[in-house]
Amino acid sequence: MTTSNEIKVALVDDQLLVRSGFRMLINSQQDMTVVAEASNGREALASTALGSADVILMDVRMPELDGIETTTRLLQDKDQEESPRVIVLTTFDMDEYALNAIQAGASGFLLKDAPPEELLESIRTVNRGDAVIAPSTTRRLLDHMAPMLKRNSQADNELMQTVETLTRREREVFELIALGRSNPEIAGDLFLSEATVKTHVGHILAKLGARDRVQAVVIAYQAGVVNP
Repeated sequence: MTTSNEIKVALVDDQLLVRSGFRMLINSQQDMTVVAEASNGREALASTALGSADVILMDVRMPELDGIETTTRLLQDKDQEESPRVIVLTTFDMDEYALNAIQAGASGFLLKDAPPEELLESIRTVNRGDAVIAPSTTRRLLDHMAPMLKRNSQADNELMQTVETLTRREREVFELIALGRSNPEIAGDLFLSEATVKTHVGHILAKLGARDRVQAVVIAYQAGVVNP
């Protein structure tokens, strides 16, 4: 039985052994529990329990319906506050798949061979919605995909114009977000309170139309604010 404080997690992966391992790890934690599982995208979309999850661990490559299309359909037409956060399970040789999933609305990357503590902290972080998960991993993947990000961007000029609407302080915070800095780190770098940084982050996401900080980082790469 779940409690109101537990993070409700759903697992979408075609490998039973992978799901079993994740389930055992997650259910061993006091602050989270697995509420739904699916072996492919079609099962995931048909599951009412999965829709109630706070965080979904989504494999990219699955039979019948892959993780990219599943993420797109799960999140389309849903309020950002109400929709679940999706963590894409990926490997370095699937960068383009991962990028497409992020652009479909996923909240972050996680390597399939990540340490257990990184998986658990990523779930907690994405559930909070206030930090880029596994900053070093995300940054390495984005650096690797930077040429693809630029090539796939259909509206560089429009993105740059949107970025230009940020105030000077918001631009400073935005650049640090793009470098993978957490709110406490940004506060220390800019000599601000964490509450002030959090306010700036909220304004930045709203102006950029970004779902969360991961998508803000993608926009930073597309607009040329940061480069690998």
